[in-house]
Amino acid sequence: MLAVLGFSTLGVFMALVLRKYLTAFVAIMITPIAFAVVAGFGADLDSMMTSGLETVAPTAVLLLFAVLYFGVMMDAGLFDPISKGIIRLSKGDPVRICVGTAVLALLVALDGDGTTSYMIICSAFLPIYRRLGINPLVIATIATMALGTISGTTPWGGAATRGISVLHLDATDYFVHMIPPMVLTSGFIIAVAYLLGRRERKQIDPATIAEFAAEIAGQERDGSARRGWRLWFNAGLTVLLLVLLVLGVAELVNLFMVAFVIALLVNHPKLTEQGEVVRKHAANAVPVVILVLAAGIFTGIMTDTGMTNAMATAMLAVVPDSLGNLIPLFTAVIGLPLSFFMSNDAYFFGVLPVLAESASHYGINATEIARAGAIGQMMHSIGPASAPLWVLLGLVKRDLGEFQRFALLWVLAGSVAYIAFALATGAISIS
Repeated sequence: MLAVLGFSTLGVFMALVLRKYLTAFVAIMITPIAFAVVAGFGADLDSMMTSGLETVAPTAVLLLFAVLYFGVMMDAGLFDPISKGIIRLSKGDPVRICVGTAVLALLVALDGDGTTSYMIICSAFLPIYRRLGINPLVIATIATMALGTISGTTPWGGAATRGISVLHLDATDYFVHMIPPMVLTSGFIIAVAYLLGRRERKQIDPATIAEFAAEIAGQERDGSARRGWRLWFNAGLTVLLLVLLVLGVAELVNLFMVAFVIALLVNHPKLTEQGEVVRKHAANAVPVVILVLAAGIFTGIMTDTGMTNAMATAMLAVVPDSLGNLIPLFTAVIGLPLSFFMSNDAYFFGVLPVLAESASHYGINATEIARAGAIGQMMHSIGPASAPLWVLLGLVKRDLGEFQRFALLWVLAGSVAYIAFALATGAISIS
């Protein structure tokens, strides 16, 4: 009976979200509460909800301060010299421009917000693409692959945050092991950008390229304004933050809290400015933070009522024991189509916990399931459920079908490569 109620809870939740009858925040709270009452657990709801909130509170705080920190860095123009330097180094060559697009896209995706990332990339490179006649679908493909890889993997990016919170994981343990496959996949994306650039270069008149190269050379001779000391400080602070993160010197949440306070004091020393910055960037963080807190309530109820365990037991009944060790790989593979069609809320809050519970019966850590689940984010970034994608399509002035026909094979290849890299580096295992 608990298994039936559990699957019914997931089914109703996913239907409410996918059919857009309710927002994810409302659906993820009201659905388990309703089914818990039906199952006779109404008197215990308070303790179950509190237990769930306690497990996700650190993740919610991490997400909040990571978004605030990178918001300050974006406002300070941390990546502006990089984008301008890439343009100068390109010397008008479409191949170098496409590779430079990939490099910038991978860097700005650290912000975690898809809409912001797409706007920065397009504002820097889209005029150049149009000037040379490069297909704007190239920039869209590169941008979505970069966002799906970086933002989909980092603990503050939204997707992984959901997995970490719903499975009650340590963010540092999850992320450190994902860095090697994430870096290798980033290299694959740069290689894709190179191939796309070569294809575009063959279709562009060499005279157009030469003319644009001359324009860049003229701008370089004119020089540019000297950058203030804050730019160097911000770059050093960000590098130090990432180094400390990898070394595991302190918890991620503590690192980001301290880094944000330092960045805020240095870049906005005036009291009125500090308040305005917090209000501005909190608008990006709050919607995901409240989802994480709601996910805590969802999993607290599902776990304490025994529904999650009952569902996993039911699923295990149809899985041969000889294939149990393949659950992480199965999660990564099935996550590609599911992430494409489903919202992150439905996938990470509905599907992933059941897979993690099933994996636990074979001694597989839930952290591996979270890593495997995050790999599908590259496919999600080109799917209809990705809200930032619609902003990107508006910027490049292309429709969804045209973009997906152009990007699908490249993104699928990148996703498969990500799975291979994760297996090779031990981020997920099959033994």
